[in-house]
Amino acid sequence: MSGFWTNLFAFLAKTAPYWGLFVCALWLSLMLTPICRALAVRLGMVDRPSARRINKTPIPRGGGLAIFFALAATFYVGGDMLDLFLVPSVSTLHRLMALSAALCLLGLADDKFSLPPFVKLGGQVAVALGAWFWAHVSFAAHYPMLPMWLDCPFTVFWIVGAINAFNLIDGLDGLATGLASIAAVGMAGALFFSGQPENTLVYFAFLGACLGFLRYNFNPASVFLGDTGSMFLGFSLATMPLAAGGSNSLFVSLGVPILAMGVPIFDTALAILRRVVRALLRQMSGAEAGNTHVMAADTDHLHHRILRQFVSQRRAALVLYGLAFLFVAIGLGGLALKGRAVALYIVGFIVAATVLFRDMRRIELWDTGRLLNAVAREKHSGVLRRRQMLRVPARLVLDILVLVGVWILSALTMSIPLTEAALRRGLAIHTIPVFLCLVFFRAYQTVWSRAQLSNYVRLVMAVVIGTGLAVATIEFAQLPHSNLFMFSCLYVALAILALVATRVLRAVVRDFFYALDSGHLSDASGSVRTVVYGAGLRYRAFRRELVRSVGNDANRRVIVGLLDDDMLLRNQYIGGIRIFGTLEQAPAILPRLKADLVVIACKMTPARRAAAHRILSACNIPVVEWTFAEKPFEGK
Repeated sequence: MSGFWTNLFAFLAKTAPYWGLFVCALWLSLMLTPICRALAVRLGMVDRPSARRINKTPIPRGGGLAIFFALAATFYVGGDMLDLFLVPSVSTLHRLMALSAALCLLGLADDKFSLPPFVKLGGQVAVALGAWFWAHVSFAAHYPMLPMWLDCPFTVFWIVGAINAFNLIDGLDGLATGLASIAAVGMAGALFFSGQPENTLVYFAFLGACLGFLRYNFNPASVFLGDTGSMFLGFSLATMPLAAGGSNSLFVSLGVPILAMGVPIFDTALAILRRVVRALLRQMSGAEAGNTHVMAADTDHLHHRILRQFVSQRRAALVLYGLAFLFVAIGLGGLALKGRAVALYIVGFIVAATVLFRDMRRIELWDTGRLLNAVAREKHSGVLRRRQMLRVPARLVLDILVLVGVWILSALTMSIPLTEAALRRGLAIHTIPVFLCLVFFRAYQTVWSRAQLSNYVRLVMAVVIGTGLAVATIEFAQLPHSNLFMFSCLYVALAILALVATRVLRAVVRDFFYALDSGHLSDASGSVRTVVYGAGLRYRAFRRELVRSVGNDANRRVIVGLLDDDMLLRNQYIGGIRIFGTLEQAPAILPRLKADLVVIACKMTPARRAAAHRILSACNIPVVEWTFAEKPFEGK
C-alpha cells in the first residue's frame, strides 16, 4: 500500500499545475456567479419572457462576467505555473485577457441597452483585429508561409465567427456553457495526443470556470450568460488554439477546434443560409424592406427545433451535448488512430451528413427550393432578356471548366506531374478539340431541359471525336506523353460523365426539391393528398407538371400513392411513389392513405371507364382526369 500512496502523491505533484488551475477557477466561478447575478438584477439586466424567449420567469443575464473574472483571477494567481509551462508567452495571454475585457464590456452594454446588430458586429471585428495585430494571434503562427493579406482576414473571420456561433447557440439553460466545456476538453485532448501537454493549462482553467458557472446556469437556470458570457466563450475558444504557435498539423490547430465547436458552427451556418433565403423570398414577394433584414432573429435554431421535439430544456440540452461529444470523439479518435483513421472519418461523415440532411430538409432546403422556383418563374422581360443573353456564355464557361477539371483529375489519377509544360501543352491539346466538337455538334443550340436520347448520343460523339483528334495531334507531332491510350480512355469517360451530369443537374435538383416539397406537404394542413390511377406516360406528364410547380403555394397537391391494373407492379416504386394495388382495391387503399383526391392518368375503354366510375363513386372522394389528346382547333 505504501507504494500506491507514494505513486499517487508523485502523480498529484506532477500534475499539480493542471488540477490546481482547474480547482482554483472552479472555486472562484462558484463564488463569483451569485455576486454577478445580484449585480445584474441591480443593473436591471433581466431577461423577461417573450415570444422568442424560452424562460417563463424573469432571469438575470450578464452572469457570464463571472467566468471572465474567475479566469482572470486564476491566471493572476497561477502566473508562476503559467510562466513555466505556457507556450509561447504569458504576455500573449495577458493581451488576450485585456481584449476579452473589452469584449465583455461590449456584451454588458448589449445586455443592458440592446445595441444595434451592426454596432455589436463592429466591436467584435475591432477585438478580432486587436487579437491579430496586438496579441499576435493568427494562423501564420502555425503556418508562416501564409501571407499577411490572407492571414488577417482568415483570423478575423475565424474569431468573429466563433463569437457569433456561441452568441446564437445560447438559447437553452446551460447549452452554450456546456458546449464550451466539451469543446475545451476536445481541444486539450488534441494537444495531449499531439505531444503538447504544456499548452493545455489554459484549457483546464477555462473548463473549471465554465463548470462553476454551469452549476447555476443548467436547467432550471438562475442566471444567464448573456452576450457578455457567450461572446467571451466564443472568443476564448477561437483564440486559444492559435495562441500556441509553432509547427503543428492543420487538423490539430484548426480541424479539432472546428469539430469541438461543431454544434454552434453548424447552427450559425444554418442561420445565415435560412435568413438570407427568407429575406430574398420576402423581397421577391414584395414584402416591406423592414421584414427582409438578414440579421433578424428567428425561432428555428437547433435548440429551438430540438426543444419542439423533447419539450424539456434539460433533455434538449443533453441531446446537443451528446452530439458535441460525438464530434469531439471523432476528432480525438482520428488523432489516436493516425493513419488508420480513414474508416472513422467516413463513419463520422455519414453520420454528420444524415443529421445535416434530416435537420435541413424541413426548413432550409425547403425554403431554398421555394426561392429557386420563384427565380425560375420570374417572367419580367428584363430578367428573361438577361437569362437569354447569359444562357450560352454561362454554358460555354461551365463546359470549359469541366473539361479542364477532368483533364487535371485524369492526370492526377495517372500520376502525371502537373508541370507548367504539361498544363500549357497537354491541357490545351485535349480540351480545345473536344470544345470545338461540342460547338460543331450544336451542343449550345440544344435545349437540354427537353433533350432526347439522340442529343446525348451527339454529346458522347463530340467527346470521343474531340479526344481522338487530340490523340492524333500528339502522335503526329511526336509530343512526349506517358501511357497516352489509358489517359485518353479515362479522360473520355470522365468528360462524358461530367458533361452529362451538368446537363441533367437542373432536372435532378428540381426532382430533389419536389421530394422535399412532398415531404413537407404530406403532413401539412391544407395539403391535398392525391392518389393517381395509372402509372404510365400520362402519370409521368402529370408528375412533371407538379415538379415544375414545386414551391408554388397555390399548388398544395402531394402524391401519396399510385394505383395500376398491372398486378406485377404492386408494391413497386415509380419516382419514389409506391404502387399500392389495382383500381378494384381502391376502396381499401384510399382511406388508409387518407386520400383527398383521385387523379385518373390513363387511357380507358368505355367499359373500364364505367367500372372506374362505379368503384370511385363509392369512395366519396373527388375524382379528376388528367388527359392530353388531339382536339379540333377553333379560332374563337
